[in-house]
Parts: sequence; C-alpha cells; structure tokens
Amino acid sequence: MIQDYKKIDLFGKSLLQRIVLKPPFRYDFPVAEQACCLFVRQGGFEFHVNDAQVDIATNYALLLNCIHSGQQIYDTKSKDTCEVVIVTFHPDILKKIYDRELPLLLQSPANNVSNRSGEKINNDFLIQKYIEGLLFYFENPTLVNEDILILKLKEVILLLSQTQNAATIQVILSQLFSPTVYTFRQIIEAHLFSQLSIEELAQHTNLSLSSFKREFAKLYNDTPANYIKTKKLEKAAGLLLASDERITDIAFDCGFNDLANFTKSFGEKYHTTPTNYRLNQIAK
Repeated sequence: MIQDYKKIDLFGKSLLQRIVLKPPFRYDFPVAEQACCLFVRQGGFEFHVNDAQVDIATNYALLLNCIHSGQQIYDTKSKDTCEVVIVTFHPDILKKIYDRELPLLLQSPANNVSNRSGEKINNDFLIQKYIEGLLFYFENPTLVNEDILILKLKEVILLLSQTQNAATIQVILSQLFSPTVYTFRQIIEAHLFSQLSIEELAQHTNLSLSSFKREFAKLYNDTPANYIKTKKLEKAAGLLLASDERITDIAFDCGFNDLANFTKSFGEKYHTTPTNYRLNQIAK
C-alpha cells in the first residue's frame, strides 16, 4: 500500500520520486527505456534477480535496468514502513545534458560479456547525504528548476562512479545506449517465475504469439504454458521443503496470482495438497 508519493519531473519525464510503502506491498517496474536507482531510507524490500532473492535494506540501493526488467519490488513479511527515493535515468535526457560526450559510467565497457540488469549498492556517506539533500526539494517544489535537476542528476552519476560497484553499474547503465542482446532462452529463463502472460513474453522476444510458440517448441520441445507451469510447480515443491514460508507467499513467489489456482495446479502434478506435500516429505 502506498502511503505517500511525490514526484519531480525533468523535461516532462519523471526524474525523482519519493515513495512511502506500508507492507504488505508489491511495486511494479514495467519494461521501459530507462534505468533507475532505488535508495532505501527506511525499512527495506525484496527483489528477485537471476532466480535469486536479493534483500535491499536501509542505507542500501538497487540499481535496476528497466529495459529488461518487467519485475517488482515487494515486502510481504515485514511490519516496517519502507521509504524509497528513486532517481530515474532516461537515455534521451542523459544525451541532452551531456551534449559533448557521455561520461565513462554510461559508456559500454571493453570486453563486456555481462547482461546483468540489477545491482545492490551500499549507500555510503556521500550517497546518504545526497539523498537527504533531495528530500529538501520534495518538500519545497517551488525552489526546483531545470538547472538544479540537471546538477543533481550529474551528481548522482558521479557518486555512483566512485562506488565499489562502479564496474557493474557501468554495465547496467551503458545498456541504455547499446543494449545487450538477450537470447530467446535468456528472456524465457529471466521471466519463468513472473506473472507475465504468454502474450507478454512474446512481446519481450519481439515475436508474434504464433512465432513465439513455434520458437519455444523447437527449443524446449513443449508448449510455453505447460513448460512454465511445470517449472513454477517444481520451484514451489522445493521451497515447501527448504523453507518455512507460508504457502501463500510461496505461491506468489513462484508466479501464481492466487492460492486457489496454485493449489489446483499443484494437486494435478503431485496428487496432494501443498500442505500435505510438505508434511509427508518432512515425515520421511
């Protein structure tokens, strides 16, 4: 649930956002030609990247390339309010403010073999002071102008270039100008446990629905719907044994949008309920 939201635009596009979220919450980041850095001032959130859960706590940040994300931050367990300040990087705005040459952090690194789209960052002292400075402008929007916003955008790029994560940050931000080409398989694997429809997955691969299904069948020897559901259920079965998460949370984490659908699908595959599956396997 969003408790408070403020936004400041630059050249007609969102540059700065301050969001206060009360758990449980899920906040979506659709695929878009931009990147953003989410600085946590209070509380925290979780994020899934490369099929691994990443926890972003107070005084940490998440740099996210939204070109290939289509994912979300969430918190289904904590009772602490989460306050996040977001700085968004639009490639057209960056080109405009760096009219001569993009800084090194935005240029493609030599011998880049990574297609990483997210990175956890420690908000060091200077970044924390930078975020505190932004809060002043959220509370005093009449004092904001284009020149100040351009300076604040250049300042955060400079600060990010001096962090210990600078190399990975460069990989992520440079994709805004020379996007990494993702293979068909990489796109599928990256979205296996999302709640995207087959039609939306096809859009991610820049194929029509019929072409997507043909390509999928050639690669996986199965239909997209059956393969993806099977993988989600296999992951859920593993989580039922390896964790004490609530079944509702496991269902959501594995990409099912409601418990009833998950329970029905689980029963069809494993011939028992998720609860009994957990109890019976533990008993063995």
